[in-house]
Amino acid sequence: MRLSQLFTKTSKTIPADETAKNARLLIQAGYVYKEMAGVYAYLPLGLQVLENIKQIVREEMNAIEGQELIMTSLQQKELWEKTDRWDDEKVDVWFKSKLKNSTEVGFGWSHEEQITNMMRNYLNSYRDLPAYVYQFQTKLRNELRAKSGIMRGREFVMKDMYSYSLSEEAHQKFYDIATEAYLKVFERVGLGNDTFLTFASGGAFTQFSHEFQTVADTGEDTIYLHRGKKLAINEEVFTDEVIAQLGLQRDELEKAKAAEVGNIFSFGGTKSEQLDLYFIDEDGNRKPVILGSYGIGITRLMGVIVERFADDKGLVWPMAVAPAKVYIARIGDEEEVVKAADELYEQLTQGGIAVLYDDRDMRPGEKFADADLHGIPYRVVISSKTVAAKQLEIKQRRETETVMMEPQAFIEKLLCL
Repeated sequence: MRLSQLFTKTSKTIPADETAKNARLLIQAGYVYKEMAGVYAYLPLGLQVLENIKQIVREEMNAIEGQELIMTSLQQKELWEKTDRWDDEKVDVWFKSKLKNSTEVGFGWSHEEQITNMMRNYLNSYRDLPAYVYQFQTKLRNELRAKSGIMRGREFVMKDMYSYSLSEEAHQKFYDIATEAYLKVFERVGLGNDTFLTFASGGAFTQFSHEFQTVADTGEDTIYLHRGKKLAINEEVFTDEVIAQLGLQRDELEKAKAAEVGNIFSFGGTKSEQLDLYFIDEDGNRKPVILGSYGIGITRLMGVIVERFADDKGLVWPMAVAPAKVYIARIGDEEEVVKAADELYEQLTQGGIAVLYDDRDMRPGEKFADADLHGIPYRVVISSKTVAAKQLEIKQRRETETVMMEPQAFIEKLLCL
């Protein structure tokens, strides 16, 4: 993408009411636009980051036999009454409205009820199970105070998956597989070293649910982690009994602030019983389907990546999620410089390597500052000096030193990443 053609621009000003580091930087770099408190639009570069994250998640969900679908945002009042989660006293984040015929509807903050109700049409026999479905869906939650930028909004994108199993044993087997898939996701987006499988309250359905918490100074949770075992305990269930139950020692655990990037939990057969989702087993017995739920906040994950890696110069994207791998800074408008920059841009693009090409008429210092603010992994400078040397001047985002490399060698290096 040529920056001269991109409608967004970097800015030195940000909304006065925006305090979250992630949102401030994303607005400044032109990745998001703040519509109102807790509501953000994702501009071309921001959308590309989200799509890269989604694709990683999609690949890992497909690898464990997940089937992608997308449900509606409008939901039936009667469905949620069956599970006692329509009343605002029970769930206080609903956005609700009425149709022209006065029918009450809700805007989806979650989809367990809706998908499970739909599955009644397809899961009737033991031969139909197991089934694993997931979606990327915009959720709406009427938070009292939207804070933490895109990490906790009133409108956000989530990947939610639901497993439908024959038995608790079969469910547990998939639950463990899904746990490993989640850890692969966080490893691939660059957060593997700092993300811990965390034991948290299981609510009404089971003793524990599991969260995936990434260590971050701006996180809203406090966890006690064991780096060697890659486990943690949320402060809400941090007791001597739980510590002993997990085979840990209190003096081995490190207290840290963390941000939740995913969660998984079991409903057992309760939700199916409430919504009348049963199957007939091999002996002709009618049994409730065992349900599990698995969520990753896609926009939240993007915000956590910003919080974890950004520095005083701007964003720093891991290679796998960056909107481009290379930022070409063309210095000068001499014919040979323009030709060399255009050729590199075409070669990289044709090779499937995403590029931001800064072909604007701006001073070198401004281009370098924008390159840092955008957080692209590699900055490549093409100038009359580099053209004369038949080299490229290359700097990685976190490095201070530059290196000189022949264009073809650089292209081959990128293709191997």
